[in-house]
Amino acid sequence: MPRDLAKTLTYLSIHLTVGFSVAYAFTGSLEMAGGIALIEPCINAIAFFFHEKAWKRHDAARLTSTPLHAMPV
Repeated sequence: MPRDLAKTLTYLSIHLTVGFSVAYAFTGSLEMAGGIALIEPCINAIAFFFHEKAWKRHDAARLTSTPLHAMPV
């Protein structure tokens, strides 16, 4: 399994747990908390996956366009 995907899935599981707990604490409803916990974190996890991909492209572009002697230490 690619590292980005593994990170996304572990992040999703943490986010689902936190999202459900907070939603349940505010609503007192298992159904409402479950709905909130499934929708918001799933969308966030997808955004996180693409965020990581964008940063990888940014870092790769930076490495190929900057001479080694000019890179910050």
